[in-house]
Amino acid sequence: MSLTNPYGDVELSEPQAMRALAHPVRLAILGRLQRHGPSTASRLSPDVGATPSVTSWHLRHLASFGLVRDAEVGDDARERWWESVGRGFRLTPPDPDDSEGQAAYRALGEQMFLQYHDLPLTWLADVEPGLPPRWGALSGLSNTRIVVGRAELARIEQAIEEVLAPYVRRDAADAPRGSRGVRFMRYVMPEAPESL
Repeated sequence: MSLTNPYGDVELSEPQAMRALAHPVRLAILGRLQRHGPSTASRLSPDVGATPSVTSWHLRHLASFGLVRDAEVGDDARERWWESVGRGFRLTPPDPDDSEGQAAYRALGEQMFLQYHDLPLTWLADVEPGLPPRWGALSGLSNTRIVVGRAELARIEQAIEEVLAPYVRRDAADAPRGSRGVRFMRYVMPEAPESL
């Protein structure tokens, strides 16, 4: 697994690793560990919708692909703590001729869309109404369409990542006083060729 991208995220390029993560419980486990830090199977269990033993099995499966690892937390040897290897992950698109890779890439992408599709509505109903006006004014939504070549789109993506990378990689303790978590959701969806 590589951590060489601007965010320091785990790069998923192997179809087997993508398939391993393309499971709702595993995706939820990894998301909880990335957001909330180290945990045990018993503590994760209620949040991911699986029993502690099933959660433990999924953690071991994720570990076999290098996505999670043992964490040095607590003194109780009876509890096994786990942590995410990276703050996030990204998918490296497979070669167009690699049918196994394309299927795994699509399966994981589908699970990610399914897991996060309610997030904006949940935020709108549960979080946005309670935001102080100054924070609410900074929230936003954009739906911008551009016409670009492949190389141009790659440059745009790289530029966005370079702007965000210092904030993604910064430790929360080093953020300015009064900071709060902000989720950037970015969908890059090339249209069908005839849509010019």
